[in-house]
Amino acid sequence: MISTESEMRPWGRFFVLHDESTYKLKPLEVDPGGRLSYQYHHKRSEAWIILEGVGSITLDGAIKDYSKGETVLIPQGVKNCIENKGLEKVVFIEVQTGSYFSFFGEDDIVRIEDDYNRA
Repeated sequence: MISTESEMRPWGRFFVLHDESTYKLKPLEVDPGGRLSYQYHHKRSEAWIILEGVGSITLDGAIKDYSKGETVLIPQGVKNCIENKGLEKVVFIEVQTGSYFSFFGEDDIVRIEDDYNRA
């Protein structure tokens, strides 16, 4: 299913461009100072491709900066987070693969830390 649905988040926003039974394609925009929750997934893996800005990405506790053109592979179960420490937004494409997806994908998120007090 192709869609242009977007959803605002405290850290920025995302769009669901393509949603299938085995994969999902989403662009995400992280505002300056924004940070997604430190989380992991039981039923999906992700690949993040940085398009704009510099994202400070944490994978199982290790932090590294990624910039335009770089790709991050996040296997299922790996704790992950992206933070925008810069002055301009960070834009990246997220490709989800796995065995389960809800439309916005919130019910497969296991949050470990969250700046916005979400469960």
